[in-house]
Amino acid sequence: MIIFSFDGNRCSGCYACVVACQDQNERLEDDPLFRQVSQWEENSPSVRIRSISIACYHCGDAPCLMACPTGAIFRYAETGIVDVNRDLCVGCHSCELVCPFAAPKFAVDGRMAKCDLCVSRIAHGMDPACVHTCPTRALTFGDASALSDAKAQQSGMRLLKAAVSPNKAR
Repeated sequence: MIIFSFDGNRCSGCYACVVACQDQNERLEDDPLFRQVSQWEENSPSVRIRSISIACYHCGDAPCLMACPTGAIFRYAETGIVDVNRDLCVGCHSCELVCPFAAPKFAVDGRMAKCDLCVSRIAHGMDPACVHTCPTRALTFGDASALSDAKAQQSGMRLLKAAVSPNKAR
């Protein structure tokens, strides 16, 4: 199953991912954005602005897929990518109510649209536009188990560095 991965320690809040997504999907100025960056101030141990880039994370147990009464939301069997057939959408907003990432967006025509993980780019061996454009590599994508293994290894290395040099672990 292919998913996004986000490393908040690397995100600079530059919004390049938002612009790339908007361009790739030919979103107009008044269209809702598929990817959004939110920022907040962290005060401990020092003041710092943190950012998070959020879009559809193509959940393994996708609540939107379960909530859709018409079957408009579906999963590609070979990749696990969650997509929508807009022709089947009746605009009931059930998907929007259950999505923890606010990924379903409703266009002017009242039907849902969402991130499809740039399925056409992936089919041609390319990264999704947001991942390709991210200058700090805060966004990545790939097989869920491979990403989990990589994250576990990174966490292990941070713990090891903290044990060896507690003041330089970050």
